[in-house]
Amino acid sequence: MKRQKRDRNDRAYQRGYLAGLEGRSKSLCPKQDGAEHQEWMNGWREGRDDMWNGFQGASAVHKLNRVVYHQIHQG
Repeated sequence: MKRQKRDRNDRAYQRGYLAGLEGRSKSLCPKQDGAEHQEWMNGWREGRDDMWNGFQGASAVHKLNRVVYHQIHQG
């Protein structure tokens, strides 16, 4: 069975989420504008919020998988 490539926006969101969760700066966003930038920033904000709420390690990755699954099936 072939694996579908994930949408660039989904990947940007995931990478932003992980950056926020690790406490990295939002200035590390690889794009300066456009949809991928916005998705990265959305993920970063969510990740930063989860970091402040105490999500760490497996619980954070589990939440990220749930969020991405929801976005794919709602979009």
